[in-house]
Amino acid sequence: MNIIINQLQKNFGPKVAVDIENYSIQSGDMLGLVGNNGAGKTTLFRLMLDLLKADGGSVHIENIDVSRSEEWKNITGAFIDEGFLIDYLTPEEYFYFVGKMYGLTKEEVDKRVARFERFMNGEVIGQKKLIRNYSAGNKQKIGIISAMLHQPQVLILDEPFNFLDPSSQSIIKHLLKAYNEETGATILVSSHNLNHTVDICPRIALLENGKIIRDIDNKGNSAEKELEDYFNVTE
Repeated sequence: MNIIINQLQKNFGPKVAVDIENYSIQSGDMLGLVGNNGAGKTTLFRLMLDLLKADGGSVHIENIDVSRSEEWKNITGAFIDEGFLIDYLTPEEYFYFVGKMYGLTKEEVDKRVARFERFMNGEVIGQKKLIRNYSAGNKQKIGIISAMLHQPQVLILDEPFNFLDPSSQSIIKHLLKAYNEETGATILVSSHNLNHTVDICPRIALLENGKIIRDIDNKGNSAEKELEDYFNVTE
């Protein structure tokens, strides 16, 4: 699924949050979005998901303007933060709710959730407690699984490595790479963690003050040096 960003602008008062003239993400790309705090990563994702109204420009997912149609939602999965979760449900109830929205039976949901068994590490399913009572790390896991449940062709994850322990970070990196290879899905991941991003994303967009200032080919982790130099200079 192609994503095309055109003349996209979002300001918060005098602050320019996003200002992207033209940027294309090809079908099957695995793109890492990196930048310092306040660079505009989350705002860009929110604009792409029509959670924020742009001041100008457009985002098209597979030729559908996200602000003018709902059709792209069937092929898109996303997790930005725990505001996406319904925290008075158990994880099981929440997964069934999400599955129902996409026409999945309980059996299909169970089958798909089972693929994340290693990632859940025995701490998510069967705990008999509400999502609000889970740790930040386990809420993160619930959110990522729910975003992938309907096997979307576009997957957007904001800081997916946050709150996860090292082995869970390693597992989700493997799962995302495998999902991209098996399905050809277009995957966008933002992260503060350069190592994780460089590990899994063959293409990296560097965001500064709402603009994409570099579009880096990261085949064979070649972007690592360029990114380290940039962040060392700007920190």
